[in-house]
Amino acid sequence: MNEYFPNLFEPLTIGPMTLRNRIVMGSMHTGLEERAWDTRRLAAYYAERARGGVSLIITGGFAPTRTGLLLPFGGKLTNRLEARRHRRITGAVHAEGGRIAMQILHAGRYGYTPFKLSVGWEKSPVHPFKPIKMTDFMIRHVIRSYGRCAVLAREGGYDAVEIMGGEGYLLNTFLCPRTNSRTDKWGGSTENRQRIVLAIIDEIRSRVGPDFPIIMRQSIADLVEGGQTWDEIAGLARALEAHGVSAINTDIGWHEAKVPTIATSVPRAAFVRFTERLRDEVSIPLIASNRINTPEVAEEILRRGRVDAISMARPMLADPEFANKARDGRADEINTCIGCNQACLDHAFVGKKVSCLLNPRAGRETLLTLSPTRHTKRVAVIGAGPAGLAAAVSAAERGHRVDLYEAGGAIGGQFAIAARIPGKEEFAETIRYYTRRLEVLGVTVHLSTKATADELIAERFDEVVVATGVVPRIPDIPGIDHPSVVTYADAVLGHREIGTTVAVIGAGGIGFDVTEFLTVDDSPTLDLKEWEQEWGVTDDLTTPGFVTRPRPIPPVRTVYMVQRKSGGQGKGLGLTTGWVHRASVKMKGVEQISGARYDRIDDDGLHISFPDADTAPRVLAVDTVVVCAGQESVRDLLDPLTEAGVATHVIGGADVAAELDAKRAIRQGTELAASL
Repeated sequence: MNEYFPNLFEPLTIGPMTLRNRIVMGSMHTGLEERAWDTRRLAAYYAERARGGVSLIITGGFAPTRTGLLLPFGGKLTNRLEARRHRRITGAVHAEGGRIAMQILHAGRYGYTPFKLSVGWEKSPVHPFKPIKMTDFMIRHVIRSYGRCAVLAREGGYDAVEIMGGEGYLLNTFLCPRTNSRTDKWGGSTENRQRIVLAIIDEIRSRVGPDFPIIMRQSIADLVEGGQTWDEIAGLARALEAHGVSAINTDIGWHEAKVPTIATSVPRAAFVRFTERLRDEVSIPLIASNRINTPEVAEEILRRGRVDAISMARPMLADPEFANKARDGRADEINTCIGCNQACLDHAFVGKKVSCLLNPRAGRETLLTLSPTRHTKRVAVIGAGPAGLAAAVSAAERGHRVDLYEAGGAIGGQFAIAARIPGKEEFAETIRYYTRRLEVLGVTVHLSTKATADELIAERFDEVVVATGVVPRIPDIPGIDHPSVVTYADAVLGHREIGTTVAVIGAGGIGFDVTEFLTVDDSPTLDLKEWEQEWGVTDDLTTPGFVTRPRPIPPVRTVYMVQRKSGGQGKGLGLTTGWVHRASVKMKGVEQISGARYDRIDDDGLHISFPDADTAPRVLAVDTVVVCAGQESVRDLLDPLTEAGVATHVIGGADVAAELDAKRAIRQGTELAASL
């Protein structure tokens, strides 16, 4: 029994397969599945997670037929040649003591191809191509294709298969009245809508026999109108067990749902109770998922005894050593996933290779290595924001002697500001991680120390990394020095008092963050019930899809968001999380004003006009004006260090001060350390 997390590290049996612990790496498409030449990278990516202690890895989805591809020429498993290529992946995982299951996924109307099949003719709201409605012959062909794909997966060395039955992909659209309006034997009644799923399970089981595990990724809360009721979900789970499914891995929400499910603002383990309800329906293992990102949360879920394993996908991107660290009592060294989506899902949905904002090595294990250095150097890193922290820790991991200088009294930089934004409290986990890593690696940290060029030159460092970050840009507006004007940093950090009516200048990512901060009280973290109320998630088991009318908590301030550009605000926000921020601002009744010219700020408030529109000038009678108009790089050390011949590198905001980009900053810091 593990002394730190006894339930998490108890073995688990799924069918004939025994897992070494209860940590499952959930499926996530990486962009490495499509091309044969990326097989080595994909194998290394999975092998590093198996080496890190994960018991079972579930791959990104592979299509069982060309009509189910996610992308043109996307990943599929339809022939023996492809199966042989997969042996490189499975062999790499097995060599590290892990198990691996292949997910079989037919994209249905979510496929980004013009030749996709679906339950009906209706186009997906998130993809441009209209699907082809499946005939009875097509449905039967797809069923047979699943069976063939499972056989090939076993030949490819996989220990199990997982059938994707959620998130609005093909099988989920058959299950839901929202999308299944068929009048034949594949639509209408609950039994008819579930027919294809059970037929696929029967086909696979008949082809692979009783000794090959089949895991079903079952949608247990569609979170869309016209979704399944609880009685339908429970009935399907019972039928899946009766037809030979070995375990159920629960799935939450469709891609088109208007309820966030995996963004950082979603409370931890928000949907576990849906999985726990299934315990009364089936006896096969249940795997819980969605926004479970620490071993402590996972242990508590397992302790209650109604869930058998925990699926975590993005946490394994952030830290491939997650399981080993938890097992060995080093949970405080885990680089906790913050649910930002910026380098993972935002990449996946535009066809880019997936990585991780916190761990730029994810998906690049063969390209970006932090191997021990053969020549130890003295390295000074100036600035303890995300870029400087990444550079300091990565350089120390390689064996360099690192001094980290920070002018402020604590590390974190812009992340310390972000951690105060409602829904971004997880960012504090990153600061906690770096604090511990600096200690473990023996980095010398100089807080409240503004390093000067003369001091750095005198210390004769081999390398100096300038990661001094940014300061808020102050626009040239008459009255910008008025007492009512506050920078975003001072507003969020509480350095200045904020009135009850506020104008926010700038509607980029920081503008949205600050606006959300200003509309809530001093304790912005919502408990689960309040969060469900705001987003319209209901416990009523008779409500299809478990969605109801959202009831936002009233804002504590009246806030205006103002930008110079015309058109809608927030278009440049993250693909998979931007809509959450836009909806949050809207639900708080924030007035969004675009195409404005800032004329002046005085005792009456913010004066604006609209030179490109037939709109009268306005005076926003506000108590406070918060400036979120961009940033300027701080790089005053660069010239004197360079002139003195010091090997100097500039990274992060000090390099580029455009809209703050922690993904670029941490990647730059890591890549620089790898090159030293």
